[in-house]
Amino acid sequence: MPRLMLFRHAKSAWPEGVADRDRPLAPRGLHAAPAMGAFIATRDLLPQRVLVSPARRTVETWIEMSRHWAPMPWQGFEERIYHAAAEDLLALLREEDAATASLMLVGHNPGFEDLLALLVTPQARERLPRKYPTASLAVIDLPAADWARVAPGTGVLAHFATPRALGLEED
Repeated sequence: MPRLMLFRHAKSAWPEGVADRDRPLAPRGLHAAPAMGAFIATRDLLPQRVLVSPARRTVETWIEMSRHWAPMPWQGFEERIYHAAAEDLLALLREEDAATASLMLVGHNPGFEDLLALLVTPQARERLPRKYPTASLAVIDLPAADWARVAPGTGVLAHFATPRALGLEED
């Protein structure tokens, strides 16, 4: 059964004159990303593979959150995650190698929030938080033989962790 982890980038800064793609992490994001990375490691949630949006804030989030992970999962940068709609993200998932047991995407809203709502069962959808805060992690178990067979409305939400739940002030 494939396991998908959706990690929304940590809080980013909004410097004047900087393009969206080039926005760096804010100090809060630089604090939250490694704390969430430690949470992932201590809960034995390290993914087998990671695909990261090439936007600066997602790359910085990935670097900060995974700094002390061992073993380090395979990672690559995926342009299609940046500003992707839920349906495009689902198409990307369905291309994943069947041998990959767990995959993490590091990316953006509203795509991640919409993909989470698309994938989980209707019962789980009713229990989703109103927002998908920055630096939050959703872990979804997908009852499919492989990634190509992942279907909307079937996923089980195994975890939803936020920095605030860890005592951090991220939103």
